[in-house]
Amino acid sequence: MKVILLQDVKGSGKKGELVNVSDGYARNFLFPRNLAKEANAQAMNELKNAESAKAHKIEMEKKTATEAAAKLEGKSVKLTAKGGTGGRLFGSITSKEIAEAIRKTYHIDVDKRKIEVDGDIKAFGTYQCVVKLYTGISAKVFAVVSESQEK
Repeated sequence: MKVILLQDVKGSGKKGELVNVSDGYARNFLFPRNLAKEANAQAMNELKNAESAKAHKIEMEKKTATEAAAKLEGKSVKLTAKGGTGGRLFGSITSKEIAEAIRKTYHIDVDKRKIEVDGDIKAFGTYQCVVKLYTGISAKVFAVVSESQEK
């Protein structure tokens, strides 16, 4: 009997898959526990629509990530911080601050966990950061750290 799994079932398959199982296993185990439903015409149509909606969503996410990467690639973000003698900062610049600066400057929301910085930013200067927007889509951004004018 062909069934569509509603949840992951060990030994049978993952959620949303169309699998072939024995009649007794389906009637006595899967159906009573709401782990699967029979693969009739309506259920097959729903499965196909769900898969196409998921594919469309992934395609749109890739498209927006590609556009954001093109907008950010090679650009610089200006950050200000208080510092002491010798160009050293009081504290450091974090990826959260870089994400906020990107949001303010370019109006692109970036998760702070998706920003990779080589080492810590603890001095004034220009640093290269890699912003991962989607799987396989990333952009290089330069963080320019300068001294704040207020004392």
